[in-house]
Amino acid sequence: MDETTLRRRIGVSALIVSGGVLLSRILGVFRESFFAGMLGADGVTDQYVAAFRIPDFLNYLLAGGFLAITFIPIFARYLADDDEEGGWTAFNAILWPLTAAMVVFVGIGMAIAPALVEWLYPDFTPDQLAETVLYIRIVLPAQVFFVAGALFTAVQYSKGQFVIPTLAPIIYNLGIIGGGVIHAVIWEPSPVGFVWGVLVGAAIGNFGVQWLGAKRAGMRMTRPETLSHPVMREYFAIAIPLMIGQSIVVLDETFMSVFGDRVGDGAQTHLQYARRTMFVPIGVIAQAAGVAAYPALARLFAAGKKQAMADTVDKTVGYVLALSMAAAALLTALSIPVIQVLFERVRFTADDTIETASALFFYALAIPIWGVLQIVTRAFYARRQMWTPVVVGTAATVVAIPIYFALEARLGLRGVALASVAVLGLYTVVLAWLWYSTVGLERLAKLGRVAFRSFPLAVVAGFAAWGGAWLVGQVIDPTGFAGAVSAVLAGTAAFAAVAIAGALAGYTLVAPRPAELGTRE
Repeated sequence: MDETTLRRRIGVSALIVSGGVLLSRILGVFRESFFAGMLGADGVTDQYVAAFRIPDFLNYLLAGGFLAITFIPIFARYLADDDEEGGWTAFNAILWPLTAAMVVFVGIGMAIAPALVEWLYPDFTPDQLAETVLYIRIVLPAQVFFVAGALFTAVQYSKGQFVIPTLAPIIYNLGIIGGGVIHAVIWEPSPVGFVWGVLVGAAIGNFGVQWLGAKRAGMRMTRPETLSHPVMREYFAIAIPLMIGQSIVVLDETFMSVFGDRVGDGAQTHLQYARRTMFVPIGVIAQAAGVAAYPALARLFAAGKKQAMADTVDKTVGYVLALSMAAAALLTALSIPVIQVLFERVRFTADDTIETASALFFYALAIPIWGVLQIVTRAFYARRQMWTPVVVGTAATVVAIPIYFALEARLGLRGVALASVAVLGLYTVVLAWLWYSTVGLERLAKLGRVAFRSFPLAVVAGFAAWGGAWLVGQVIDPTGFAGAVSAVLAGTAAFAAVAIAGALAGYTLVAPRPAELGTRE
């Protein structure tokens, strides 16, 4: 496959993933908006947020969140060697033991949940502790579906099929929304309805539908003849760094929850809404590009095409960096009206909006950071260099703890968000330097020029967005829903006008010039 065809395939795949991610993120934000309007932001909703920490950790412990990343290079090697039958043998040798192990861990997690919750959240009342334990025990079995489903998804990615995997988060979010609605209609509004929705959504979207997709991709599912297949050693050699490394990327949400609890009731919820809003553009831009590019990067490395791999990383990072800078500028400028539109209704008050928007202002600054991180980490993973991101991320975690304590004590909720940005920024800078020190630091300099071209226009467009929203607020009551929607629309229009004018003048927020990236056309 030549470079032009490869880029076109990655581009088409990225568009497919981006569309699915956008829809799932919209549903996710609607889910949070519905949750906020029904339940507000207080100690009760903090229990819901806290209930996911133990299940998420179990998923992390078996590298469940990294199963696609771990399996794709293994499967790519079999495909590169024209040994697809061996690939399916390897698939089954990994699938069955990991799924069985997660079942065991789920049982252990249910048993020790009360002690863990009491240790993690010492400020919770006895009633809060009991409710949190209940939610954890409902949602824990979903981890079994996530682990098996992740391997089904990895099979489809390896085969270049991206449509059905994009359905997983969409169905998952619909399950959560449906659970909340059904419980509210039949009984009363309560987080427990949403928690049951998590389990159902995972069973259908992440497991059932992905099993069908993998079957369509040619999956051959049989019981392994032995539990000591050599591929298990290969899998754990790749996965162990992800399993034992306490990376700041994995623990960022946990830090948000733990330090948010120190701020007071409702803070965890405010932070979570802000963080999830930030992840909408990250998912559409960076996650989509990373998911689409990763199988191609793994195949290029397996085929020994290291130069083409480095060029592909450069091109992808350039686009992601330019677009994510634009998204960061727009979201910081419109943080208050965006939160108003998404969440402010019924029990989610204007005060909740201000708290959430203030966190979003800082979180949004991290959008370009997360964007670069999505691509650079996958570049290391495609080369099977799992230890590099993990060691750097673990070191960043050690550095993060005093930073979180200091900024939370000084700035409260805003300090928690700012600490996340600072630590992730440090992690990304170090990781990017390590990557480019192996492929050529001159490439990093060229990407720097892309950033310097995009940054001024993003800032000017951001101020234009803020100005457009402010002008609307002079005409329409900015505290009402209509005023907030008008502010978002006017601000976005002003941002787009400046971005288009800048592009015509020779700047770009969309397409970094190929010459700047040193890539061949």
